[in-house]
Amino acid sequence: MTEITISSRISQEMARDLEMFMREESLEKSASIRKLLAEGLRKWKEEKALKLLKEGRVSYVKAAEIAGMSVWEFADLIRKEDVVWIKSEKMIEEDIKKALR
Repeated sequence: MTEITISSRISQEMARDLEMFMREESLEKSASIRKLLAEGLRKWKEEKALKLLKEGRVSYVKAAEIAGMSVWEFADLIRKEDVVWIKSEKMIEEDIKKALR
């Protein structure tokens, strides 16, 4: 994996929180930032997938893909978030066809 360098300005309060996170997790600064960024992006992808699924804009399988999860992991997330996602028979049929491939 090729890595790139990014930089960002943060508030003093955020810097204090980062220092506290580093101490509690026993991580150095760049590892702490990578961990927090990865967690934030994971959460963002999950929320985006759930939103699109709720709106009926994507199928269940596509939403799981957007979230970066297996269909089984995504089912657990849907259950946990109590999401109603079945909007039409057409979407169910699409999901079944994709699952059978």
